[in-house]
Formats: sequence, structure tokens, C-alpha cells
Amino acid sequence: WYDADALTDRSDRFLASEIVREKLFRLTGDELPYTSTVVIDQYTDEPPQPGNAKSTGMVRIAATIIVEREQHKGMVIGDKGERLKRIGTEARTELERLMGRKVFLEIWVKVRSGWADDDARLRTYGYE
Repeated sequence: WYDADALTDRSDRFLASEIVREKLFRLTGDELPYTSTVVIDQYTDEPPQPGNAKSTGMVRIAATIIVEREQHKGMVIGDKGERLKRIGTEARTELERLMGRKVFLEIWVKVRSGWADDDARLRTYGYE
């Protein structure tokens, strides 16, 4: 049913959100409540450059980390953006290793109060 080299039945877009989410929880530890999620806003798979044998193309990903409170946003971003930068760097490195190509990862943090209790918003974020 699946290719021999397939790692999962989920999309690369889903894997990207889960990798960013894993880095978020691992690097924030107990500080951040588990009512945080990651939404992939844009996923573009650019083809290799013609005439460049070394080019494997690039994947461009724009992701948003959704938190429930303004103070959670500060926890995710960290002092002078250091924590968010580390989340992005570690996620990008893992994605590049998995995909075998360069990844450009852009991450934003937004506050959406009560998102975890809103059925319509949960469906929008991919939860059933």
C-alpha cells in the first residue's frame, strides 16, 4: 500500500508541525501549558534549480505556534527571542535531516484565547 521508503502515512506538512511542537514542549519544559499547538500556514516544495546538479530544491515552511495567554507568548519567545530561535533551529535541522534537503522555516507566535475549548477552531487546527 505504501512505498518501501515511506516513514509514515502522514503528510510532510503534518510532520513539520509535530517536529516544531516537539521542540516547543521540550525546550519550554514545565513552563508552558499543554494547551499550545502548531499550525502550518504555508508549505512550499520548491523544485531543484535547472542546470545545477547539486541543487535538491528547498522546502519553505511558515508555522504559527498558538498559545492561550499573552504571558505564554513571552515564554515561547524567551529573552530577546533566544528560545524561539532555538526552537526554530532545532526543528529546521531535524526537518532537513528527515527530508534530505534544505528547509527554510519561519515561526510566529500568536495568542488565541480559549482555542482549546472551541470546537470550530479545533477543527481548523486539524483536531477532530
